[in-house]
Amino acid sequence: MSKKKLAQLEFITLMASLMSIVALAIDAILPALDSIGKTIGTTQLSDNQLLITMFFLGLGIGPLVFGPVSDSLGRKPIVYIGFLIFSIASFICIYSTSIEMMVFGRILQGIGLSAPRTISIAMIRDLFSGDYMARIMSFITVVFILVPIIAPAMGKFFLDRYNWQAIFYVQLIFSILVSVWFWKRQKETLKLSKRIKFTPTIFIDGIKELVRYKTTIGFTLISGFITGSFMVYLSTSQQIFEQQYLLKEEFPYIFGVLAISIGSAIFLNGILVIKYGMEKLVTVSLFTFFGVSLLYILLFYNSPNPSLVVLLSFFGVQFFAIGFLFGNLRALAMQPIGHIAGIGAAITGFISTLMAVPISIYTGKFIKDTTLPLFIGFLLCSILSIAILLYLKKIPKNKIT
Repeated sequence: MSKKKLAQLEFITLMASLMSIVALAIDAILPALDSIGKTIGTTQLSDNQLLITMFFLGLGIGPLVFGPVSDSLGRKPIVYIGFLIFSIASFICIYSTSIEMMVFGRILQGIGLSAPRTISIAMIRDLFSGDYMARIMSFITVVFILVPIIAPAMGKFFLDRYNWQAIFYVQLIFSILVSVWFWKRQKETLKLSKRIKFTPTIFIDGIKELVRYKTTIGFTLISGFITGSFMVYLSTSQQIFEQQYLLKEEFPYIFGVLAISIGSAIFLNGILVIKYGMEKLVTVSLFTFFGVSLLYILLFYNSPNPSLVVLLSFFGVQFFAIGFLFGNLRALAMQPIGHIAGIGAAITGFISTLMAVPISIYTGKFIKDTTLPLFIGFLLCSILSIAILLYLKKIPKNKIT
């Protein structure tokens, strides 16, 4: 293998590692939500869901600062600041004794990890563009998706042998190892000639520039609906499998199997996106997401939950469709705004998260004895996403920006 290919492979793995800490911080604690809830005194299942959704809130807030500043100061310093904030937040979570303290810690964790997550996307955009960027994003996400496959099982391992606090210590150790690797091996990707002078109005100027691009706004809104749909699953999956299906011991492995469905789609996307293009894959995936949601509702409306095999089959197809959406939607949104990649990644991430968090919190309240509300949420989000997509397709190419 040539030095160039080895360097690109290391870049892909490193960017995936920066993103994967986010997945580890979310998925590893899923088996421990009940144990954490007992320690901090939660009284309702929806309170435990906040430990997931509020983390995403932090992920959306942080980039508003980190993105614009990275366009001015460079990418690498911002990643270091993010890891420092995450470390402080992890200790707050470890020593939490109330829901308020834990939620604060989780929001702060999200803010901290939004730095490596946002900056990794900006660094990819610094170096790549177009369908090739989507291809790189797909391969990065394939490595990244390995974490959701193993994280719940790993979280349960440390929960059973030690306590839930041990899960946060493991996250902390992993973040330190990745930050050292990043410091030693990754060069700054934002050239001095392309840096934007930092001013008090840099964020406002970025918004003014970004709203000129209808494709960026449109695909960001679609990303918000899809992320919101998936966030509902993330925040309620432990409740669904452990309490509705009574599969507490099996939950980490079920979660991992479904993550494989997403991972396989993302891997295929890296191969297919060059041949068919991002828009075609997004179109097919959105209609698949819509069709599967509608079929589930028609079959099981006003009925008890189906068998586990049937539910996993529906989830598997849904998540396979989602696997083609995540990377492509982000790449399509970022494509016109490479000249403000840091601010662009920040604002688009904030918008999609600002949409996803209330979608997740609201829908999650209805998931008590059946999974039907989850698929109703899937259906509504897919309908709105398809409407936006069809609107974008009607705009003449020369007027999109």
